[in-house]
Amino acid sequence: MYLEHYGLTEPPFSITPDPRFVFLSERHRDALAHLLFGIGQGGGGGFVQLTGEVGTGKTTLCRLLLEQIPETTRVALVLNPRVTPVELLETICEELHLDLDGIHAQGAGGSIKALVDALNAYLLEAYAQGLRVVLIIDEAQNLSVDALEQVRLLTNLETPTQKLLQIVLLAQPELRTILARDELRQLAQRITARYHLTPLDAAETGEYLRHRFRVAGGQHFPFNAAAVRRIHAHSGGVPRLINNIAERSLLAGYAHDASVIDARWVDRAAAEVLPARSRKWWPPRAIVTVPLAVAAIALLALALTLWWPRAPALSPATASTPVASVVAKPAARTVQPALDATAVSARLDASAIPATAAWSKLLARWQLPSGANEAAVAATCPPVLAAGVYCLRGHTTLDALIAQDRPALLRLRHDGNETWALLEGADARQARLRLGDDSVAVDRIALQQLWDGEHAALWRAPAFLADTPRLGSQGAATDWVRTRLQPRYLPAQPGAVVFDAAMQQAVRQFQRDRGLDSDGLVGPATLLALAANDGDGPHLTTPEGGN
Repeated sequence: MYLEHYGLTEPPFSITPDPRFVFLSERHRDALAHLLFGIGQGGGGGFVQLTGEVGTGKTTLCRLLLEQIPETTRVALVLNPRVTPVELLETICEELHLDLDGIHAQGAGGSIKALVDALNAYLLEAYAQGLRVVLIIDEAQNLSVDALEQVRLLTNLETPTQKLLQIVLLAQPELRTILARDELRQLAQRITARYHLTPLDAAETGEYLRHRFRVAGGQHFPFNAAAVRRIHAHSGGVPRLINNIAERSLLAGYAHDASVIDARWVDRAAAEVLPARSRKWWPPRAIVTVPLAVAAIALLALALTLWWPRAPALSPATASTPVASVVAKPAARTVQPALDATAVSARLDASAIPATAAWSKLLARWQLPSGANEAAVAATCPPVLAAGVYCLRGHTTLDALIAQDRPALLRLRHDGNETWALLEGADARQARLRLGDDSVAVDRIALQQLWDGEHAALWRAPAFLADTPRLGSQGAATDWVRTRLQPRYLPAQPGAVVFDAAMQQAVRQFQRDRGLDSDGLVGPATLLALAANDGDGPHLTTPEGGN
């Protein structure tokens, strides 16, 4: 349906938890770090608690957590906590592959003691083998008080020096109210790490939409600035609601042959997909004004009915078919396992990868000469590499580089060894690097252990940008900057302009959106980000898109 209309290869806003579409805001990364830290404590004991509103990404974080836990960890995952204490223990035993029939055959079927004894024996054996055991309970707010107390008692399984079981609770905010009860104070006191996941802010909502649209193969983002703001306002920054509204907005735009989605389509989509808000009783003083307001609204509705464009009618068969069944979803891609920090370090230690090799590959991506001399010159990263070709070297974050959507060189270091690797692509979980002649997927957390942010990047722009514009300047460079800030950050303005306070404020907002220092100065990093909007030149791919 709408995929070809927007140049997509698959639906960008499906609510299925495809890890390729995962977008981690700063708070999501912090939450994942809390979970990994809690599991990494091993015998530290206690509970790790992650709460968040419905649809904020708790289950998605749980999936990412399961993908990143060490191989020496055994996990029992409870997805249906509406069970009795006995059923909860049986579920945990089943998840750890204990022989329930053997336990029940001992004549203690349904016995909490028999189940706990079997668990204790398993945990002691795992401890002797150097294994860690983690219990993860999703939707933990649905646990009964008795079941919560049984979970607490499981933390009593210990050796003289450490706890044998680490417990992670994922829940809606109601769990905090439940744990505030006096009878659960012992459990509340054992929570050693708490994190509350909040919705995305306005800027992150825009980044989230662009990220998913780009992963789905889109090149021209269809939502204008007003539409993004309305999506955030309607959804409150909750990713699941963002998906629903954005998906319906694309369908509406497709039905009306619109290439740009504006606020009106978002408002109409939100009215269709969001649940009706509960009505409140109006005070007596409103009795006089309500009839007048109703009359005015009726007249406005009549006018809108006559004027508003209508979507083409659907046939009964089409109208009764869910959108997900109409859109053909491509087969799942095979994702290569990502290298951890140890594997990447081993590559750095095993062979010296010349820095000029990475520079030559970056020059080739920009279709620039890549002979030995040219690569050596590029390695010094002069601000102006050639006419209309610029080089930037500095420190930044991986998210900022992803926002530029350009390949870049990363300086990796380990135990005195170092090399430059070419960043070819990235998503929320992995980065694809070119190490020598090999293209490998590297876990993002592992990359942070080997990379301190030092990078280098090339970009193309007119030669006159060698003289960067500044406050009070005018001319070709100022016009170039102004054009790339319009219309999202600056209103259209004909004729020559001066770099004034309004343009400086627009530059600051652009820098904030791109994760740059918002100083209002149009330096090399800002110029590179502005030039990234141009279609010419290489772009990043998803990690599995490498060779």
